[in-house]
Amino acid sequence: MTTSPTSITDSPAAADDAPAIVLDALRRDFAVRSRRPGSLRRERRTVRAVDDLTLTVRRGEAVGFVGANGAGKSTTIKMMTGILRPTSGTVSVLGREPVPERRHLAREIGVVFGQRSQLWWDLPLRESYRILAAMHRLTDSARERRLERLVEGLGLEEFLDRPVRQLSLGQRMRGEVAAALLHSPALVVLDEPTIGLDMVSKEGLRRFLQEDRAERGTTLFLTTHDMGDVERLCERIAVVNHGSVAFDGTITAFREHLDSPRELIVDLAEPREALTLPAGAATDAVEAEGIRHRIRFSGTSLTVPALLEAIGTQATIRDLALTEPAIEDLVRQVYARGKGPARGAGDGPDQGPDRA
Repeated sequence: MTTSPTSITDSPAAADDAPAIVLDALRRDFAVRSRRPGSLRRERRTVRAVDDLTLTVRRGEAVGFVGANGAGKSTTIKMMTGILRPTSGTVSVLGREPVPERRHLAREIGVVFGQRSQLWWDLPLRESYRILAAMHRLTDSARERRLERLVEGLGLEEFLDRPVRQLSLGQRMRGEVAAALLHSPALVVLDEPTIGLDMVSKEGLRRFLQEDRAERGTTLFLTTHDMGDVERLCERIAVVNHGSVAFDGTITAFREHLDSPRELIVDLAEPREALTLPAGAATDAVEAEGIRHRIRFSGTSLTVPALLEAIGTQATIRDLALTEPAIEDLVRQVYARGKGPARGAGDGPDQGPDRA
């Protein structure tokens, strides 16, 4: 990849030791005009889409940014990419201010918006990549090397020479992800990247993103309603509620703070009608004539090794499986409570007090 001499990489603003993303007390207001009941006049009111949002993402991290529709996720991404200017607060992405340095930043980040395309509708997919490579100042050899990797990893070969308008939604989304990764960006922002994909294509995309991150050390910022994406691709989750971060930490910490019950399934070598369990655990069901026991327990008050030790003094364990609470259910709990759980020490950068 070639760049202009003024440069992107030599600038102090783009120092490698700077966090990938810093959002500090970020706010964004929109003016909305609506008609009052019983009146023809419209009144102007202010709607706050993002409210005092603070978040730091280190380089190389993979963060799932999740929340309900209208929580402020897309507005935050638009401020991160320089499309919108914050009403107040500050944004730094790869050491740059997105609005004044938007042109430079565009060469260092890759973005996919689930409902917006960066491909040329009437051109074959391959020609869109030629245009994008020229915009990013890639040499022909660099473009072809990178495109070969993307075509193989994302399964684009069968429709690479087909006009974009003839592609299915799932095919187009894979094409969009390839377009975002073509210039090997340092930061990849994906907004609903698996929308429209079947299970096989979805799994293929996840696998490729994992491999590409491992090879290149890319930072990933992901918004999605598919919590399977978050569990497979991210080490950290930030839940946004009413424009503020309600939780920021690891997925493990998220489960522990909400204290949702976990389930341990044990198959015993010999049938047993009942097991004596320690405090914090209870038998949900006994199946297969006493061979299989389903045990519900609290992850905060009882560890798996302690539970297995207690069972092992009473019976020989032949097999076991551990079921974690679904992330979808945990996110729903955050919204039901109206406030995120307290973040555990060391789960992530200090974000200040939790807000809802």
